Parts: sequence; C-alpha cells; structure tokens
Amino acid sequence: MTHTKQTHLEALKAAFPQTIPIFAGFTFIGMAYGIYMHSLGFPPIYAMLMSLLIFAGSMEFVAGSLLLAPFSPFSAFILTLMLNSRHLFYGISMLDKFKGTGAKKPYLIFGMCDETFVINNLANIPKNIDRGLFMFYVTVLNQFYWFFGTTIGSLFGVMIKFDTKGLDFVMVALFVVIFLESWLKEKNHISSLIGLIIPIICLVLLGPNHFILPSMVLIVILLSLLRGYFARKGVA
Repeated sequence: MTHTKQTHLEALKAAFPQTIPIFAGFTFIGMAYGIYMHSLGFPPIYAMLMSLLIFAGSMEFVAGSLLLAPFSPFSAFILTLMLNSRHLFYGISMLDKFKGTGAKKPYLIFGMCDETFVINNLANIPKNIDRGLFMFYVTVLNQFYWFFGTTIGSLFGVMIKFDTKGLDFVMVALFVVIFLESWLKEKNHISSLIGLIIPIICLVLLGPNHFILPSMVLIVILLSLLRGYFARKGVA
C-alpha cells in the first residue's frame, strides 16, 4: 500500500465515526424523500440524480413540487436562495479551513450541508490526519448516506404497492420541524414571526397560486430593513 493510499485510509477511518449519527438520520429522511418523489409520479432515477446533483435536503423536497408546477425559473431561484441562504455564512466561516485543499475544494463547497458543516467546523482532527482529506471524506460519506436512503426509498416505492395518498405531508412536516428547531435556537423570534405572518397575509390576499413570490420578496425587504436592529441587539 502506497503512502497516498495509507493517508486516504487514515482520513476515512477518522471521518467515519464522526458521521455515524448522520447515517441514521440521512438514511431515514432519504427514504422518506425517495418514497415522496415516487408518490408524485417520478421514477427512481429522478430522486437518485437529484440526491447526487442537488444534495440540498429540504430544497430537494421542494424541487419535486416545482417540477410539477408551471415553469417559473425566477421563483425557483428566489425560493432556493431563501431556503439555503445560510450556506453563504457557512462558506465564509470555512474559508480558512478550505485553504490548501486543492482539487477537493469545489466538492467541499458543493457538499457542505448543515451536518457536514458542523462536523468539519468543530471536529478535533488528529494531527497525523490530513485536514483536507478528513473534510473530504466527511462530505462524501454524508452525501452517500443521503443517496443510499433516497435510492432505497425510491425502489421501495416502486416494488411495494401501497396507497401514497397524503404522503406529500412529509414535506410539510419537514418544514415544521425546521421552523421549530430555528425557533428554539433563536434569542429573538422577530425574524421567525415575519416569516410566518407575511406568507399568511399574502395567502389570504392573493390566494394559494400567487402568494409565494410576493411573500419571499416582502420577507427579504423587511429583514433587510431590520438588519441594523438585529445587529444592535445581537439577534441570530
């Protein structure tokens, strides 16, 4: 075994234990996503490719609905930006850690989901382990877990015939959990209340077919106007 292979193996051995909790969560959520995509009428290859090429968790659930909706690239872009804007801050905080990672850097950026960011940012990496390789294998393993769960769920949906009516509630439940987690972590709930109240108002005024884009625009405007207040109060 060459030194390069040994270095890779050591990095993989160090990364794997850090990702075991992610394996459990991503496998089950990925299965739910695969079954959900099947319930929308998509063949398994759609969910499998999206888990490889998008790898954005909640956005993948949304993408299934977007593929069935009228074509609106601007709305899709704004919605994606809203759901994943936190990754801008993830990227900034990881700039120093990604230095010297070479050809691995583009993939480290692409695969930086919430869980991968936490591990790569906080893990105590042994001195004899290459940091870039450690972060690379954490990212690869976490995406593999998601892809594995998605594949199992997609194939399960095809092979096992059962009534999938109402399964689209998975996406609703997912966003409720995300909202509650954010609520519990916040020092101040102003931003969450804005994100809750504005869509309700727009839904009442504009109806279910036209409220999403105006809601997102108004939320961005309000949060931008309140940015100075948040900075003074130290609101996360």
